[in-house]
Amino acid sequence: MKDEDVLNVDDLQPPLNTAERFYLPILYEGMVTTVRHMFGMWGAGKRVTVQYPEQKRSLRVENYRGVHRLNKEWYRGEDGTRQERVACVACFMCATACPAHCIHIVADESPWDDREKYPVRFDIDELRCIYCGMCEEACPVDAIELTAEFDLVGLSREEMIFDKEKLLEMYDRTKDIKPRKDPKITGYPTTADRLATAPAADAQAPEE
Repeated sequence: MKDEDVLNVDDLQPPLNTAERFYLPILYEGMVTTVRHMFGMWGAGKRVTVQYPEQKRSLRVENYRGVHRLNKEWYRGEDGTRQERVACVACFMCATACPAHCIHIVADESPWDDREKYPVRFDIDELRCIYCGMCEEACPVDAIELTAEFDLVGLSREEMIFDKEKLLEMYDRTKDIKPRKDPKITGYPTTADRLATAPAADAQAPEE
């Protein structure tokens, strides 16, 4: 490597004056921001803080990345009745895309004709997860989704490992707040498609 190709970053740093060496401008900017919020709260009645946990901020449920859930879907059983099952097809796409390696799946042969596998075990370590949403983006059937639940606590690491039952229970808790998207997926029929092509039953299909 030639000497002219080496760039010394110290030469690009402008010299600091005495005030900057004592961080005085930064402290002044911080105090101005604090005073502005304080008088804005008193004068205009605009509160910046909330009294958590009695008060909570409203969240954008559509894109907030909180605790995971495993979505369920409707299908028609052999007797023609409407039944519910886990939407996951155990393709391992979420576990492969996860940068934290916090998803563990055990697959088995599916009892349904429209898929090859289903998860007999699905675990997510919520303490190891970085809540990036990569699993949600990688899933080809909209089975795993991040909810708006954020106040999650546990007394041990074992309590923070969500198995298949906990993830399905989280779906039951949050499905009214954040409905499943159920988008059109190449190669996989959606819940609406399966109900439309299945034999008629007494139970009415859910609205999409």
